[in-house]
Amino acid sequence: CELCKSGRKSTLLVLSVSDDRRMCMSAREEYERRTEELIMPLVEKNQFELVDVEYVKEGNTWYLRAYIDKESGITVDDCEIVSRELSELLDQKDFIPDAYILEVSSPGLGRQLKKERDFVRSIGKEVEIKLYKAIELYDEKGKLVKTKEFFCFLKEFDAENLKVVFDEEDTIEDALQIPRKDIAIIRLAVHF
Repeated sequence: CELCKSGRKSTLLVLSVSDDRRMCMSAREEYERRTEELIMPLVEKNQFELVDVEYVKEGNTWYLRAYIDKESGITVDDCEIVSRELSELLDQKDFIPDAYILEVSSPGLGRQLKKERDFVRSIGKEVEIKLYKAIELYDEKGKLVKTKEFFCFLKEFDAENLKVVFDEEDTIEDALQIPRKDIAIIRLAVHF
């Protein structure tokens, strides 16, 4: 893969594939995947939803974070139940060689939309989009401006594109199509 050829320093796991090609996966992605496998039975047993798992370094400290949710909202007690059980499983499996801090929490108000179910749940809702590169849009005063960040309403999505409108009452015919590959961040809109 390109990451392997680039020579960038990164911890990599090389996995065999049936046709003898090699596939690269960063250790971080592997830790997240294996943690998801461990936590799924716990969240299902408690009728929670797993929103995301991330393994990130902040400063000199590694964090393994699991974000859980449920329809009525996650409580501190819910997080504690999952955290205790997940911690035991992680200690048993011991597949992460680094020292890290385990955090189990709700995803918060401004959580990113990452999985298909996040997008399905957000159809018709206002979202905030941040793009990698600016596009031209009309602002509230009708002036054409270049922007990378804007609020809109999610109308449709597929594997390749999102369709959004700027007025909740607009129809799909009025929608702007945005390639998903151009989106740096998309999250539910939060106005203070």
